[in-house]
Amino acid sequence: MKKIRNILVTDGNSRAALAITRSLGSKGYKLFVGERVKPSLASSSKYCNEAVLYPDPVNEYDKFCKAIKEKIDILKIDLIIPVTDICIFPISNMVKDGVIENKTQLANDDSMKLAANKSELTKQAAGLGVPVPLSQIIESKNNIAVQNLKIPYPVVVKPSRSRVMVDGKWIFTSVTYAGSYEELRSILEKTNSEVFPIILQERVRGKGIGAFYCYDKGRCIAKFSHRRIREKPPSGGVSVLRESVEIDPDIDRYSQILLKKIKWHGVAMVEYKYDDEKAIPYFMEINGRFWGSLQLAIDAGVDFPNILADISQNIDIGDATNYKIGVKTRWLWGDLDLLLMLVIKSRSQLKLPDDYGPKWKVIASILNPFGKNLHYEVLSFKDIKPWFHESRQWISNLVK
Repeated sequence: MKKIRNILVTDGNSRAALAITRSLGSKGYKLFVGERVKPSLASSSKYCNEAVLYPDPVNEYDKFCKAIKEKIDILKIDLIIPVTDICIFPISNMVKDGVIENKTQLANDDSMKLAANKSELTKQAAGLGVPVPLSQIIESKNNIAVQNLKIPYPVVVKPSRSRVMVDGKWIFTSVTYAGSYEELRSILEKTNSEVFPIILQERVRGKGIGAFYCYDKGRCIAKFSHRRIREKPPSGGVSVLRESVEIDPDIDRYSQILLKKIKWHGVAMVEYKYDDEKAIPYFMEINGRFWGSLQLAIDAGVDFPNILADISQNIDIGDATNYKIGVKTRWLWGDLDLLLMLVIKSRSQLKLPDDYGPKWKVIASILNPFGKNLHYEVLSFKDIKPWFHESRQWISNLVK
């Protein structure tokens, strides 16, 4: 018998939130889906009991925290599943400060901060024998010493944290590239001082690979991997068609070394760039949250949301590290975005690599709605309303 019933899922407009809602709602849990607006993608699901509104966690941090606390009390929430970083970190801080009871399955505060700190994690990975790109860390804006840089240009300029809290608001950071000393110096001088430390890294040319895990107090209980078949934009971006594959043994070993070292708990995505010439997977970062392509893992037999709910009730799930290989999941509207890009733009505009192949072949494959072991991510005839919701949004954005 389940000990928990009421579950609050944040970030209702994310596809991961929809996958969580469908997974847990279909198993009898009572799902409340939060977002800044309603209805949202996930709250449109028949498995959502009630849509919950909260203030913008980016610009109204304190109001968001107050609203979450109130919703937990009013709705008698047993388990909170924050989906994106902008909700994870405020809720984690509330738990740490004793503002709310710990009803999450998040890693502890030290582990969360370490996972979010790319510069410190890069140092630790290198010390553990995990391959990392040639790197140099610029600790502060007051010490920009890059004259004798040993990293070849173009240099990757990577902030240590994806989001930085400044004056009660989040600043979103991004990775950039510098082609020369002058360009690098200019980028660093224009960067907000709160964003430092900054990691300078050698650019690794190769495909991105993710390994996905669920840990129970430092013990790996579930893992998964996939390959990207199509992305938008096609030069590299969000996957719109992906396939479950066996996890690379080196990537699995490196990931588990890192996650064990930082005493991880809950779900995590460990990212790598695979250098084809050197045949080396270089560690990039750890994201301590659910990922956008979560539905594929569920389709392949690793139901991460349900595993997380079981952990919260001390239910022994055994070994959940096996799954079906060759299962594909397609994000239809994302795939149609890719189709429009391929039709409208030239190869040079799309920055397509030489091995991308003829555009017409990709267009033909997008137009084929069928395939072996093919599932659809949002489109489900058992739960059609989220797809109608997403379709209205897609058409609205198209005609703007």
